[in-house]
Amino acid sequence: MRRVLIDSDVLLDFFFDRAPHADHTEQLLTLCQSQQVKGFVTPVICSNMYYLLRRNADHNKVVGKLRQLLTIVDVLHMDSHVVMQALNSEFKDFEDALQHHAAIDDGTIQVIITRNVKDYRNSSIAVQTCEDFLKLLKG
Repeated sequence: MRRVLIDSDVLLDFFFDRAPHADHTEQLLTLCQSQQVKGFVTPVICSNMYYLLRRNADHNKVVGKLRQLLTIVDVLHMDSHVVMQALNSEFKDFEDALQHHAAIDDGTIQVIITRNVKDYRNSSIAVQTCEDFLKLLKG
């Protein structure tokens, strides 16, 4: 089973129904729900989702959406080691560095799914768009 970290931008496509990307994210989340793919997020991604979704919905609705998401994906562990690795990395974006190093620290993540592939050019893990990942899975 493929183990993937799903970045904030991909989830935002789904939550804000941004065409055509929302369809790809929905397919990915369906694969996670059916346990054909094991999806992960980080605490930072959860925080980002809450902050951005809260702009358009009340607290209870946003919390409900996040709870629903966490029934089909797991949360990677982040600690001071991950933060220090991110701070000492070559990444230009600290948030991306945190996601990357949480995935590295986990040791089982095979792909980071994002729309900002270029932001992860220093990644030692494969990085793909959701659309490309789905195409590769279908083979």
